[in-house]
Amino acid sequence: MASTAQEWLPWSDDGFLTLPASFDAHVHLRDGAMMRAVTRTIRQGGADAVYVMPNLVPPITTVQLALDYQKRLQELEPNVKFLMSLYLHESMTPEVIKDAKREGISGVKSYPAGVTTNSSSGVVDYASFYPVFAEMERQDLVLNLHGEMPSGKDVTILNAEEKFLPTLLELHTRFPSLRIVLEHCTTAAAVEAVKSCGPKVVGTITAHHLSLIVDDFAGDSYNYCKPVPKTPEDRHALLSAAVSGNYKFFLGTDSAPHPAIAKRGGPDGNAKHAAGVFTQPYATQYVLDAFEMAVEKGFLDASQLKRIDFADFLSQFGRDFYREPRSKRRIRVAREKTERLLSIVSNDGDIEVVVFRRGEMTRRLEWL
Repeated sequence: MASTAQEWLPWSDDGFLTLPASFDAHVHLRDGAMMRAVTRTIRQGGADAVYVMPNLVPPITTVQLALDYQKRLQELEPNVKFLMSLYLHESMTPEVIKDAKREGISGVKSYPAGVTTNSSSGVVDYASFYPVFAEMERQDLVLNLHGEMPSGKDVTILNAEEKFLPTLLELHTRFPSLRIVLEHCTTAAAVEAVKSCGPKVVGTITAHHLSLIVDDFAGDSYNYCKPVPKTPEDRHALLSAAVSGNYKFFLGTDSAPHPAIAKRGGPDGNAKHAAGVFTQPYATQYVLDAFEMAVEKGFLDASQLKRIDFADFLSQFGRDFYREPRSKRRIRVAREKTERLLSIVSNDGDIEVVVFRRGEMTRRLEWL
C-alpha cells in the first residue's frame, strides 16, 4: 500500500503544519476590475510577497508605469510586498535598466512574440537586446524568461519549451553573471538545463504543473495554460526537482486569472480559449496537495519528503534568489481537507474567475 501524506508531513498534535509565509515568484494580477478581484486572494493562498508579471495592456515597459502599477497593488493589499518587473520591449535601453535599478525594480520579463497572453509586443531577436542584458548583468537585475519558441515549422506547444533551451544556454554563456529565471518549467529537459547552468540560473515551477499532464488540459479548458502540461515523465521530473532541496527550483505559480467566459471560448463558445490557470487563492495548499497525490500514486517515495524542509521550495529559495529577507510571518495549514475550492466573483458580480480543481477539497490555511 502506498504511503500517505499523513505519514510524512510534520503535523503538530492539534493537526496543523506551520510554515513561513510563502513567496510566489510569478503572478499575474492584471489591472482594473480583475486586479481588484484577484489581488485580495494573495494572502488567502499563504503568500506575503510576490513577483509581478508586466504583460498588461499596454505592457509595463517603463519604470514609471511599473511604479504606478505597484502603487495600485499596494493600495489594494498593504500586507503584501510586490516585486515589480518590466516588459522586455524594443523601446528598452541600458539607460532604462539603470533607472530601474535606482527605483527598486527587480527584473525584466521576456516573452517571445505571440507565445502567450498579451505577448504580441514580445521578443523576436534576442541578439538585439544584448546591450540591455549586459547592463542588467552590471546592475544585477533579473532576466525572467518565458521559455518557449513560437509555434511554426517543427515547433508545437508540446516541444516549444525544449526548442527554447538552446537560447537559455546561449544567454547564460554570453552573460554568465546575469541572474536568469527559466519561468514555469514543464519538462525534464528544462529541469536538466537549469541544473547544467551555473548558480545564477534557476527555474520556477507552478503548483498546477506539479499535478497536470497533457491529458488533463485536452478535455478541460480550465486546465489549459502556456506552457501546456506535458508527459507523466515530465511531471515526475518537476515533482522531483521541487522536493530535491536544490536552491535552483522554487515556487512561481504563474497564476493567471481570466474571466470564466474567456476560458469557455466566449459567449457562444466559438472563440479561442484563454490560456492560464488560476491558483492564487490556494497556492500553498495546491503544492502540498500535489506532493500528497504524488506519494499516494507512487510518483514519489515518502522517504524523499521526510528529508526536506517544505519552506525551502515554498518560501526560502525564492526570497534568497531575489535578495529578499526571509519572512517572519507564519502560516499554518490544516491536516484535514475541509475547505472546498471555490471560484471568486468580483464585488459587482461582473467577473467570475474559476479556480484550479474547482469544487474539490483542500486544506484550510490560517495566518498566525
